[in-house]
Amino acid sequence: MEDSQTKKGDFMSKARWYVVHTYSGYEKKVKANIDKAIENRHLEDQIIEVRVPMQEVTEIKDGIQKVSEKKLFPGYVMINMFMNDETWYVVRNTRGVTGFVGPGSKPVPLEDEEMERLGIRHEAIVFDFDVGDTIIVLSGAWEGRSGVVQTINKQKKRLSINLELFGRETPVELSFTEIKKMD
Repeated sequence: MEDSQTKKGDFMSKARWYVVHTYSGYEKKVKANIDKAIENRHLEDQIIEVRVPMQEVTEIKDGIQKVSEKKLFPGYVMINMFMNDETWYVVRNTRGVTGFVGPGSKPVPLEDEEMERLGIRHEAIVFDFDVGDTIIVLSGAWEGRSGVVQTINKQKKRLSINLELFGRETPVELSFTEIKKMD
């Protein structure tokens, strides 16, 4: 069996946005189910983000103005992911998902221009640390503590270090903005 890194390379070198069709009214439930599957199967590095695009709508009923959120695309969920056999299977077999948008059974990713029109941009991520480097925490609950980088998730702009808590090594996840590489 191939590892997930090999599978990623077989399909795409970068995560792309795909659209999934759902049963009407199941969009948020599908998002929650996919998020749970990502956590259970440890696919955080392959399925980056799941979104139900929403828009604020101002309604006036009986002379009273009310602001609420409505689904921008009812019946659809957007997923930023590396397409491979495992991620396709997990998403496609999520309760409430009827299929990917695309001809036949072939998912078609959205173009960057389409995503930009929705206000979603791919941004280059530049950082000066790597797994094994020692960093110091600049803010938050762990401010002033240092640790060695264990994992890096570029898409989510997060990393993990091990800190000694209650006499044992405990993994702590931090944002890139909370840390600085030690010289």
